[in-house]
Amino acid sequence: MSETIITVHGSARSELRPERAIVRFTVAADGPERASVVASVTDASTAIAAVIDARFDAQAGPVTAWSADRVAVTSHRPWTNDGSTAPLIHRASVSGQATVSEVDEVSGLIGALVEHDLVAIDGIEWALTDARLELETREARTRAVADARAKAEVLATAIGLGSLTTLALADPGMLDGGTEHPAPLPRLERAMAMDARGDGGLSLRPEPIVIDVAVDARFSAR
Repeated sequence: MSETIITVHGSARSELRPERAIVRFTVAADGPERASVVASVTDASTAIAAVIDARFDAQAGPVTAWSADRVAVTSHRPWTNDGSTAPLIHRASVSGQATVSEVDEVSGLIGALVEHDLVAIDGIEWALTDARLELETREARTRAVADARAKAEVLATAIGLGSLTTLALADPGMLDGGTEHPAPLPRLERAMAMDARGDGGLSLRPEPIVIDVAVDARFSAR
C-alpha cells in the first residue's frame, strides 16, 4: 500500500486566573530643601513599611515577600520661561515591591499604599506559582500533540487512509532544519484593570494569564 506523509501544526491554549501578584511602588518627593525632601520620603517609607509588615507572613501571606531600596537623592536646576535657571530642586525617592499570594488582597494593599500622598503605584505583575506554571505548560503541550494528531487523522481519512504512524514531533519551525524556538511561556495579555468603586476604593480585575503552546508533527498515513 502506498504511503502518504502528512505534516500538521498542533496548538493548545489555556486561560488561567492569576495566583499571585507583584506590586511595584515608588515613594518620592521634590523640593528646594534637600534635608526636607529626604525627611519626607524617609517618614513616608517608614509608614509604608508598617502597612506592608502588617500584612506580611512568608508562609501564610497575603504578603509573602517585599523589599525597598535605600533613599536615592538627585538634584537639578529647571529652566524658567525667560531662559534662566531656577533654584536647585532636589528629588528623594525609594522604590519597592511586594509579592501578594492572594489575588483578592491586592486591591486592599494598593488602597492602603496610595493613602499616602508620596506613594505612586508603578505597576502590577500577575503570575502563577512556579509549580502551577510547570503543570499547566506540560498539560498544554500534551493537548497540542493531541491536536496535531487529530488534524492528521482528518486529513488521512479525507484521502481514504486510516493508519497513522508518528514520524516526527518538534517545536514550530524545526521539522525541516529550522532554528530552535524558545520554550513556551505564559503571556500576560493585560497587566490589570482598575476601577474606582463608589466608596472611594479600588477594584482590580486581573485579566487571565494565557499559555499558548504549539508543535509541528509529521505522520505517515497508509
